[in-house]
Amino acid sequence: MRFDTRKGSECAKGDASLLLDHGAWGRGVLILVGIGSNRGDSFAIVRQSIARLRAFANGPVRVSSLWRTSPVDCPPDSGDFINAVAAFEGAVGLTPETLLAGLKALEREFGRSVAPVRNAPRELDLDLLVFGDERRATIEFVLPHPRAVERRFVMAPALEVAPDLRWPGTDATVAELAARIDDGERVERLAAGAFEC
Repeated sequence: MRFDTRKGSECAKGDASLLLDHGAWGRGVLILVGIGSNRGDSFAIVRQSIARLRAFANGPVRVSSLWRTSPVDCPPDSGDFINAVAAFEGAVGLTPETLLAGLKALEREFGRSVAPVRNAPRELDLDLLVFGDERRATIEFVLPHPRAVERRFVMAPALEVAPDLRWPGTDATVAELAARIDDGERVERLAAGAFEC
Protein backbone atom coordinates (compact mmCIF):
# COMPACT_ATOMS: atom_id res chain seq x y z
CA MET A 1 0.00 0.00 0.00
CA ARG A 2 1.36 3.41 -0.93
CA PHE A 3 0.42 6.63 0.78
CA ASP A 4 0.26 10.11 -0.67
CA THR A 5 3.21 11.97 0.83
CA ARG A 6 2.44 15.43 -0.46
CA LYS A 7 3.11 18.09 2.11
CA GLY A 8 0.74 19.07 4.89
CA SER A 9 0.94 22.40 6.70
CA GLU A 10 3.26 23.83 9.30
CA CYS A 11 1.71 25.42 12.34
CA ALA A 12 2.73 29.00 13.10
CA LYS A 13 4.80 29.62 9.98
CA GLY A 14 2.37 28.37 7.35
CA ASP A 15 5.36 27.31 5.24
CA ALA A 16 4.76 23.76 4.04
CA SER A 17 8.07 23.84 2.17
CA LEU A 18 9.82 23.07 5.45
CA LEU A 19 7.76 19.98 6.12
CA LEU A 20 10.07 17.43 4.54
CA ASP A 21 13.29 19.34 5.21
CA HIS A 22 14.49 17.10 8.01
CA GLY A 23 17.61 19.17 8.46
CA ALA A 24 15.34 21.95 9.72
CA TRP A 25 14.81 20.06 12.98
CA GLY A 26 17.10 21.32 15.72
CA ARG A 27 18.77 19.22 18.36
CA GLY A 28 15.80 18.88 20.67
CA VAL A 29 13.75 15.76 21.32
CA LEU A 30 11.38 15.01 18.43
CA ILE A 31 7.84 14.24 19.58
CA LEU A 32 4.95 12.83 17.56
CA VAL A 33 1.36 13.23 18.78
CA GLY A 34 -1.62 11.56 17.13
CA ILE A 35 -4.81 13.62 17.06
CA GLY A 36 -8.32 12.34 16.43
CA SER A 37 -11.97 13.26 16.88
CA ASN A 38 -15.26 11.63 15.90
CA ARG A 39 -17.74 13.49 18.08
CA GLY A 40 -18.87 17.09 17.81
CA ASP A 41 -17.35 19.48 15.26
CA SER A 42 -14.34 17.26 14.65
CA PHE A 43 -12.69 19.57 12.10
CA ALA A 44 -12.75 22.52 14.51
CA ILE A 45 -11.72 20.41 17.50
CA VAL A 46 -8.68 18.97 15.72
CA ARG A 47 -7.59 22.36 14.43
CA GLN A 48 -7.98 24.04 17.81
CA SER A 49 -6.17 21.26 19.65
CA ILE A 50 -3.23 21.49 17.24
CA ALA A 51 -2.85 25.17 18.06
CA ARG A 52 -2.78 24.29 21.75
CA LEU A 53 0.12 21.86 21.25
CA ARG A 54 2.42 24.86 20.78
CA ALA A 55 2.49 25.15 24.59
CA PHE A 56 4.60 21.98 24.68
CA ALA A 57 6.91 22.85 21.79
CA ASN A 58 10.25 24.52 21.35
CA GLY A 59 9.62 26.13 17.97
CA PRO A 60 7.02 25.39 15.31
CA VAL A 61 4.56 22.53 15.33
CA ARG A 62 4.46 20.71 12.00
CA VAL A 63 1.14 19.21 11.12
CA SER A 64 0.03 16.60 8.62
CA SER A 65 -2.96 17.02 6.40
CA LEU A 66 -6.29 16.15 7.95
CA TRP A 67 -7.43 12.62 7.16
CA ARG A 68 -10.93 11.15 7.29
CA THR A 69 -10.60 7.59 8.59
CA SER A 70 -12.85 4.68 9.40
CA PRO A 71 -13.27 3.82 13.10
CA VAL A 72 -11.05 0.97 14.30
CA ASP A 73 -12.02 -1.26 17.25
CA CYS A 74 -14.93 1.07 18.05
CA PRO A 75 -18.54 0.30 19.01
CA PRO A 76 -21.00 -0.30 16.15
CA ASP A 77 -22.32 2.82 14.42
CA SER A 78 -19.30 4.92 15.47
CA GLY A 79 -18.71 7.79 13.07
CA ASP A 80 -15.62 8.41 10.98
CA PHE A 81 -12.66 10.14 12.58
CA ILE A 82 -10.78 13.23 11.56
CA ASN A 83 -7.11 12.43 12.23
CA ALA A 84 -3.77 14.19 12.02
CA VAL A 85 -0.26 13.87 13.41
CA ALA A 86 1.77 16.73 14.85
CA ALA A 87 5.56 16.73 15.13
CA PHE A 88 7.55 19.13 17.26
CA GLU A 89 10.64 19.49 19.40
CA GLY A 90 9.79 19.32 23.08
CA ALA A 91 10.09 22.41 25.25
CA VAL A 92 12.99 22.52 27.68
CA GLY A 93 12.28 20.34 30.70
CA LEU A 94 9.35 18.50 29.10
CA THR A 95 9.17 14.81 29.97
CA PRO A 96 6.90 12.07 28.60
CA GLU A 97 5.00 12.09 31.88
CA THR A 98 4.39 15.84 31.94
CA LEU A 99 3.41 15.85 28.28
CA LEU A 100 0.98 12.96 28.77
CA ALA A 101 -0.63 14.81 31.70
CA GLY A 102 -0.95 17.92 29.53
CA LEU A 103 -2.50 15.95 26.66
CA LYS A 104 -5.06 14.36 28.99
CA ALA A 105 -5.93 17.79 30.40
CA LEU A 106 -6.50 19.08 26.85
CA GLU A 107 -8.79 16.13 26.09
CA ARG A 108 -10.90 16.97 29.14
CA GLU A 109 -10.96 20.66 28.22
CA PHE A 110 -12.43 19.76 24.83
CA GLY A 111 -15.18 17.72 26.48
CA ARG A 112 -13.82 14.18 26.63
CA SER A 113 -15.00 12.21 29.64
CA VAL A 114 -14.47 8.66 30.79
CA ALA A 115 -16.63 6.53 28.50
CA PRO A 116 -18.52 3.49 29.81
CA VAL A 117 -17.66 1.67 26.56
CA ARG A 118 -14.12 1.23 25.30
CA ASN A 119 -13.26 3.38 22.25
CA ALA A 120 -16.65 5.11 22.34
CA PRO A 121 -16.97 8.26 20.19
CA ARG A 122 -14.92 11.10 21.64
CA GLU A 123 -14.46 14.78 21.10
CA LEU A 124 -10.68 14.57 21.26
CA ASP A 125 -8.17 11.77 21.40
CA LEU A 126 -4.50 12.74 21.82
CA ASP A 127 -1.98 9.90 21.70
CA LEU A 128 1.67 10.34 22.60
CA LEU A 129 3.23 8.28 19.82
CA VAL A 130 6.96 8.98 20.11
CA PHE A 131 9.06 11.04 22.51
CA GLY A 132 12.57 10.89 21.11
CA ASP A 133 14.08 7.52 22.00
CA GLU A 134 12.28 7.35 25.35
CA ARG A 135 10.73 4.02 26.30
CA ARG A 136 8.05 3.38 28.93
CA ALA A 137 6.01 0.36 29.98
CA THR A 138 3.91 1.35 32.98
CA ILE A 139 0.29 1.10 34.06
CA GLU A 140 -0.20 4.68 32.86
CA PHE A 141 1.21 4.29 29.37
CA VAL A 142 3.51 2.52 26.95
CA LEU A 143 5.99 4.46 24.84
CA PRO A 144 6.33 4.42 21.91
CA HIS A 145 2.63 3.88 21.37
CA PRO A 146 2.25 0.10 21.20
CA ARG A 147 -0.26 -0.14 18.31
CA ALA A 148 0.57 2.93 16.23
CA VAL A 149 2.70 1.11 13.67
CA GLU A 150 -0.22 -1.23 12.88
CA ARG A 151 -2.70 1.57 12.26
CA ARG A 152 -3.03 3.23 8.91
CA PHE A 153 -4.89 6.19 10.43
CA VAL A 154 -1.73 6.97 12.42
CA MET A 155 1.01 6.07 9.97
CA ALA A 156 -0.48 7.80 6.92
CA PRO A 157 -0.36 11.26 8.54
CA ALA A 158 2.91 10.44 10.35
CA LEU A 159 4.44 9.70 6.97
CA GLU A 160 3.81 13.31 5.96
CA VAL A 161 5.67 14.86 8.89
CA ALA A 162 8.43 12.37 9.74
CA PRO A 163 8.98 9.70 7.04
CA ASP A 164 12.66 9.20 7.92
CA LEU A 165 12.16 8.95 11.68
CA ARG A 166 13.41 5.61 13.02
CA TRP A 167 10.67 4.23 15.23
CA PRO A 168 12.07 3.57 18.72
CA GLY A 169 12.71 -0.10 19.37
CA THR A 170 12.87 -0.95 15.67
CA ASP A 171 15.35 -0.53 12.84
CA ALA A 172 12.58 0.77 10.56
CA THR A 173 11.58 4.26 9.53
CA VAL A 174 8.04 5.58 9.56
CA ALA A 175 8.00 5.22 5.76
CA GLU A 176 9.08 1.57 5.96
CA LEU A 177 6.57 0.75 8.68
CA ALA A 178 3.75 2.48 6.80
CA ALA A 179 4.52 0.46 3.68
CA ARG A 180 4.09 -2.78 5.65
CA ILE A 181 0.51 -2.10 6.71
CA ASP A 182 -1.89 -4.35 4.82
CA ASP A 183 -5.43 -4.07 6.11
CA GLY A 184 -8.87 -2.92 5.05
CA GLU A 185 -8.83 0.33 6.96
CA ARG A 186 -10.17 3.27 4.97
CA VAL A 187 -8.19 6.52 5.04
CA GLU A 188 -8.93 9.55 2.89
CA ARG A 189 -6.51 12.42 2.75
CA LEU A 190 -8.32 15.74 2.82
CA ALA A 191 -7.02 18.94 1.23
CA ALA A 192 -3.47 19.84 2.29
CA GLY A 193 -3.09 23.14 4.03
CA ALA A 194 -6.75 23.13 5.02
CA PHE A 195 -5.93 24.88 8.29
CA GLU A 196 -3.36 27.10 9.95
CA CYS A 197 -2.82 27.68 13.62
